[in-house]
Order: sequence, then structure tokens, then C-alpha cells
Amino acid sequence: MGTATEGFSRYDAADYLTDLGDAAAYLEAVLEESDDPAMVTQALGAIARSGNLSELARRVGMSREGLYKALSVDGNPSFATIVKVVNALGLKLHFESAG
Repeated sequence: MGTATEGFSRYDAADYLTDLGDAAAYLEAVLEESDDPAMVTQALGAIARSGNLSELARRVGMSREGLYKALSVDGNPSFATIVKVVNALGLKLHFESAG
């Protein structure tokens, strides 16, 4: 008798971010759960991949490859790039008192 093996595909949040409301909620959850800036970058990368990355890169003023790299696990985008991406995605970056 043979043994059955079950394979799993890699989870990618980008597959589940179907609209801007989902994207905003995902980003808020990441911000609330982690103080690691790399997690925010990765979340923005997932949001970017959920849509048209080439169009987003054009709106941000970067190449598709450059944007993909900046928002990857190893990326380290400048704050200016983060702000441009957030704006181009149609999201709003804001701050509030933690106290």
C-alpha cells in the first residue's frame, strides 16, 4: 500500500486582498501586531501584488522591478517611497496619539 502525500501551496496574502477596504484592514492589523518596519514593507508588497504592480510602479515613478524589490522581504524602502506607494494605492497614512 502506498502512502499518500499532501502538498500545500505557499500562502500569499496578495491572493486574498480583493479590495481597498481589505488592504487597509490588513495594513492596520500588521501595524497593530508588529513593531517591525519590515512587516509593514512586506504588507505593502502584498497589497501591491494583489493589483496591477506595473501600473502602481508607474504611478509611484519607479520601475516595476524596483518597486517589487523595495517591497520585498529584503527591501528597505525610504519613507518617501512608502508614502508614494500608500498614496498611489489610494490609502491614507495618518498618525494618532498612542496614549
